[in-house]
Amino acid sequence: MEKGEYVTEKGMGAPAYDDPARIVEDKGVRMGEAADMYGDLDTAEEYGYVTRGLKSRHIQFIALGGTIGTGLFLGIGRALTQAGPLSILLGYTFTGIAVFGMMQSLGEMATWLPLPGAIPQFCARYVDGALGFAVGWNNWYSSAITLCAEISAASLVIQFWQGAVGINIAAWITIIIVVIICLNIFAVAIYGEAEFIFASIKIITIVGLLIMALCVDLGGSPTHDRIGFRYWKNPGAMQLYVSSDPNTGRFLGLFSTLVNAAFSYGGVEMVAVAAGEAENPRKNIPKAVRRVFWRILFFYVLGSLAIGVLVPYNDANLLSAQSNGASGAAQSPWVIAIYRAGIPALPSIINAVILTSASSSANAFLYTGSRYLYALAQNGQAPRFLLKCSKAGVPYWAVGITASISLLTYMSCSTGANVVFEWFQNLTTIASLFTWCSICIAYVRFHAALKAQGIDRNTLVFKSPWQPYTAWAAFVFFAIIIVFNGFFVFSPSFNVDNFVTSYVGIPIFFVLYGFWKVFKRTKWLNPADVDLHTGKAALDAADLHWPEQHPRNIIERIWFWIA
Repeated sequence: MEKGEYVTEKGMGAPAYDDPARIVEDKGVRMGEAADMYGDLDTAEEYGYVTRGLKSRHIQFIALGGTIGTGLFLGIGRALTQAGPLSILLGYTFTGIAVFGMMQSLGEMATWLPLPGAIPQFCARYVDGALGFAVGWNNWYSSAITLCAEISAASLVIQFWQGAVGINIAAWITIIIVVIICLNIFAVAIYGEAEFIFASIKIITIVGLLIMALCVDLGGSPTHDRIGFRYWKNPGAMQLYVSSDPNTGRFLGLFSTLVNAAFSYGGVEMVAVAAGEAENPRKNIPKAVRRVFWRILFFYVLGSLAIGVLVPYNDANLLSAQSNGASGAAQSPWVIAIYRAGIPALPSIINAVILTSASSSANAFLYTGSRYLYALAQNGQAPRFLLKCSKAGVPYWAVGITASISLLTYMSCSTGANVVFEWFQNLTTIASLFTWCSICIAYVRFHAALKAQGIDRNTLVFKSPWQPYTAWAAFVFFAIIIVFNGFFVFSPSFNVDNFVTSYVGIPIFFVLYGFWKVFKRTKWLNPADVDLHTGKAALDAADLHWPEQHPRNIIERIWFWIA
């Protein structure tokens, strides 16, 4: 594939390709990257480009915060009541290992070519334009609807406090929408600062909860009851699910936690989406990706263990909160554990953190949704005007269109309209799993392209281990979850609504793939013809412009290690 061929759908008839290294030197990194991507400087100046305004600490905390969401505070409770403590520990561990493999694959591609939006571009470049189209639009829709869901969740969480009960929920929805649009529309650095603060709150909270769990388990609560692993014996370590047969029921309970964990880990790939706007990406992206394993181990594996020792899976308050659809922290197993330990005040603090977590997720999904739309426009698979960026480097049309979908959140205020809103949400249930599978496929083709074009992986800035077997193993794991995620709909009798919720995402993805396949008659790319280089020359030249940070004292040394 010749230089610039990747952008022919976007830049037909453009002037001759200019030297990106010279443009980086003369006009800066931003214009150099834009000219390298679009094929000429005139187009770059016409549309502008995103700017690298996310500092190292932003990227590290986006990566950290991206793994801590409402799933860890709320969703893990339903997994506990369905499957028991040992099952959630194993389920979150197994899924975490697969997510780690996927992120290693994504990290290698994102370090080689840190592009805005990244994932649709990798799929279109290394596999097939149709896969890039399907992944991009599926991700954009999923991000936009999840944005609505998180805004709705945040507004409902506020109802936990008595003072907010009499206020129309639409007022809270409006406030949250305005805040997250303001965080995204002016400059990416503002988004980065917001996520830095949100992630800091979540990290401090989960660390505090883990310390609290250890103290309570060892008898340090006001009740002075040493719990140990009591609840693993009575009511038991594994709960029967769907089947009354002990072996089958325990296995299905364990498998249900894989599905729950996959949803909880959703958004972990967010750091690669932000790679195109990160300072010094060849240093900061590998740094974030290498720590994925420890984030998963510390937050999710230890978190699931802590919940499993503090709360029995048959706790009456937890089961009642889930069956009644209680708002906010009432459904959190952490809050149930705090109540059982007799610790006052903490439930309101946890509810405030859940509100922060939901608001953070809404902020992040507006950002990622807009960047997926921007990436699609770069692929020539979305209208060209979406490439237009402000002087601060924000693709304002992409942000505005994605933000406009948030108005659907008002449907949750009406009982009748809420049914339609829930239907929209159901279409996104397995979108992240398709994204992860697509990342693994893209990596396998990327790996083959490097080999076919004589590029030694030992020369890469970041080389993921055991490839391509790591990517294949993760792909198989996620594919199994996609196929069997709705196994429960068949017992005790077939449930049509749950079946549609579990599986409607599959035809949606393949319809998108088939549409572009037929419309553009695309083919899977030969590894020898894959475009590995468009956009890379400017990034290579920009590497020389990032200043080296040298710690001057022990405090700076620790901070540079963290962020």
